[in-house]
Amino acid sequence: MNSEVKYLSELKRGQNGVIDSFTDYELSLKLLEMGCIPGEKIEVIRIAPLGDPIAISITGYMLSLRKEEAATVRVRIG
Repeated sequence: MNSEVKYLSELKRGQNGVIDSFTDYELSLKLLEMGCIPGEKIEVIRIAPLGDPIAISITGYMLSLRKEEAATVRVRIG
């Protein structure tokens, strides 16, 4: 199965994928504490009118992230 890797900030509303990795170590610690663990399924639920912040569904709850934070999360699509 071929899967494409994108940054979470590039996903559109309704798209989903699996967290692959992070590009910012310090921010990744904060995200890990909030349940953003590699291998976890996510879905983009809402995007603010100006594109920032975005709301994702992960492990049964909704999490809001700034676009800058979402740009550090690599997601496997497909």
